[in-house]
Amino acid sequence: MAKIIALANQKGGVGKTTTTMNLAASLATLEKSVLVIDADPQANASSGLGVNIQEVDCSLYECIIDHADVRDAIYTTDIDGLDIIPSHIDLVGAEIEMLNLDNRERVLKNILDPLRPEYDYILIDCAPSLGLITVNALTAADSVIIPVQCEYFALEGISKLLNTIRIIKSKLNTKLEIEGFLLTMYDSRLRLANQIYDEVKRHFQELVFKTVIQRNVKLSEAPSHGLPAILYDADSTGAKNHLALAKEIISKN
Repeated sequence: MAKIIALANQKGGVGKTTTTMNLAASLATLEKSVLVIDADPQANASSGLGVNIQEVDCSLYECIIDHADVRDAIYTTDIDGLDIIPSHIDLVGAEIEMLNLDNRERVLKNILDPLRPEYDYILIDCAPSLGLITVNALTAADSVIIPVQCEYFALEGISKLLNTIRIIKSKLNTKLEIEGFLLTMYDSRLRLANQIYDEVKRHFQELVFKTVIQRNVKLSEAPSHGLPAILYDADSTGAKNHLALAKEIISKN
């Protein structure tokens, strides 16, 4: 049975999509079967894993709004054992269209639950907002990874996200846990990065992953080639960091 993990932070540019793609690719490399759900209308995880957005007939949007068969929306990638349900720009309007649906916070959960027996991990890449789609993702998930950028405003907004998680846990999904806080874009040469690291560690203690995702050029370049870092340059720091993260998650679970 798949463990469903949402990657969420309403702050943009913290490395959610990069982490989703590369963690998924690393888990698949470690012989786990993985499904990525691209729940961000920007569809960056889809294109970053080699899906041509223009050629997608059935995306997450059609599953949510048109009740399309979820299996029609599953696309394979260049990595064995890694599939993706792509996103579409139409997903921007889905939140408005979902307002009239019964049980609107559980739409995604109902779509994903039948797929649980087929995968080891299902990773949901959330949009940088706390809208209805993100609420759906957190309601469907068993746990949430919170990427935190090692920069000045890193901790700003985390309290809002934690409050949302608390509300969802009390009203919609009592099983929701925090899988961990993941420090991203870490540069050990910068005093600020080390201060942020210490502060996050002090606040959240054992909830912080031991693995840190370092700043890495190859990690930034890989998506433009439609590849995760492990296929683009397996020896790069970014690929090694995400492989270490995947191992940490597997051993934790």
